[in-house]
Amino acid sequence: GERRLRAAKMAGLDKVPVVIKNISDAELLEMSIVENIQREDFNPLEEAEAYHRLITQFDLTQDQAAMRVGKSRSAVANFLRIRQLPDQIKANIMDGTISMGHARALLGVELSSQQIAVWREVISKGLSVREAEKLIKKLKTEKKKPKKLPPSSEDIYFSDLADKLSSYFGTKVQIKRTGQKGRVEIDFFSNDDLDRLINLFKPA
Repeated sequence: GERRLRAAKMAGLDKVPVVIKNISDAELLEMSIVENIQREDFNPLEEAEAYHRLITQFDLTQDQAAMRVGKSRSAVANFLRIRQLPDQIKANIMDGTISMGHARALLGVELSSQQIAVWREVISKGLSVREAEKLIKKLKTEKKKPKKLPPSSEDIYFSDLADKLSSYFGTKVQIKRTGQKGRVEIDFFSNDDLDRLINLFKPA
């Protein structure tokens, strides 16, 4: 191509070996896409779009596309996934503000709103890929923690009742319920303490 011609001129060559092939326009386009993917100055998003174009225009599987460009299927799959990121994140991938490593880390977050939240942290604090991964891991851990339900009016009533009984008996009292049934547990710490509690049950 043009780059090879320029390189030959810079090297002072007046003749270069060439291979002439009769190929269709479709084959030429495929060769052009594959060659562009193999260029070192492609940014991750451009590479992702090239894989997408190669797969959709030539009806290839990810495995077939990977074989065409000499990469693993998982590498091609990772590049294709970054196309799903929100536009503002893709813009930063395009301009080099964040790396492919950051993009892969953000793909570990399910919701686009959360991806944007993490991306903002990465940009504002200049987080490395490892720091971004730690932040995402922390968010996932917090998400898994079960949320405590606020106590019901019935729970509050029995809690207050247990406090009042504890105050009356001078020891810890617990009310344990199972549906409409339950039991009341009153702590004592000696025989004398038990006698004291029994006397409290006796009518005055």
